[in-house]
Amino acid sequence: MAGEVLHAVSALSEREEDIGRYYDEVIFDAEVRRLKEFSPAEYAITVRHLRRWIRDATTVIEVGVGGGLYSEALARQGHKLCLVDVSAKLLDAAVERLRARGLEKQVVRVERVSATNLDGFQDGAVGAVVMLGPLYHLLTPGERRRAVGEAERVLKPSGIFFASGINRLAYLRDLFRESPEYILARRDFIGQFLRDGNLNPEIAPPIGHAHLTTVEEFRGLFVDAFKEMALVGVEAFSSPWQLKLNELSAAQADAWLELIERAETLMPDALGMADHFLYVGEKTTALRRTVATTRKTE
Repeated sequence: MAGEVLHAVSALSEREEDIGRYYDEVIFDAEVRRLKEFSPAEYAITVRHLRRWIRDATTVIEVGVGGGLYSEALARQGHKLCLVDVSAKLLDAAVERLRARGLEKQVVRVERVSATNLDGFQDGAVGAVVMLGPLYHLLTPGERRRAVGEAERVLKPSGIFFASGINRLAYLRDLFRESPEYILARRDFIGQFLRDGNLNPEIAPPIGHAHLTTVEEFRGLFVDAFKEMALVGVEAFSSPWQLKLNELSAAQADAWLELIERAETLMPDALGMADHFLYVGEKTTALRRTVATTRKTE
C-alpha cells in the first residue's frame, strides 16, 4: 500500500502544512525511530493503557500516527483503523509498517487532515479516538479545544478518548541538563514559555512548533467533553533514564513497567516527574448534550 495513501481530503492551514513538512523533511527519521529506541517506557506504558481501556474490537481513529507503532498495536488487537496525520510521509510509513506485518486489512481509511477538522467522519461513528501527538502541535487554546471537540463529536456514546501532552517542565529540565549556558540568552523566551508553553524550531529543533502543558491546563481541556477515566504521568520516575529499559531482560523490563504503573496509580507526584501526560476519557450522552449546548451559546 505504500505510495497509494490518500493524502488530501480537507485543506490544511499554513501552519499545519508547515508542521507536516517539518516531519516529512526534518525529523521524519527521528520520529520513526523514537518510541522503541529512545522512549521505550512511554511506548510500553501507553500500549498497556490502549489494551486496558479498549477491550472489544472497534473502529479507531488514530489522529497523529507517528511511525505506526501504536497503529500496529491497535491492529493486533483486532481494531479497524482510520489513520489521520498532517504528514504524508508518516502516513506512508504507518501504512507500510502494517502492510509488512500482514495487518493492512485492518486499515479502512487513511487521510491527510488536521485534528481540528475531522469533517470526513460522521458524528458518533467510532468506538475510540487516539490522539497521541496532535495536541502538542496546536499552539492556541482554541485549536486544542476544536481538536477535542472533533474527537467528542465522532465518538459513539461510551466511546474512549486518549490524548497525550508534554509536561512543560520537561523542556526546562533538558535545557538545564544539556545547555545550561543558554539561560541568559533565552531569559525573555523562557519568561514567555512559562506563560504560554509554546516552542519553535529555533529553540527546540527536535520537535519544532509545539505546545507543552501543565497538569491543570491539560485536565481542563477535557472536562466539558469527557468523563475522566485516567490521567497518568506516563514515564513517571523513569523519564530521563528510560533508555535503561532497552538494556534489561524482558522479565526485568516488565517488572520495572509494573512498578512505573503502580507509581502512576498511587502517587500523583508521578505526573510532575513524567515527560508525557496521558488522558483517558469516556464520552457520555449527558456530557455530549452539555457540549452541544455550549457550542450553541459560543
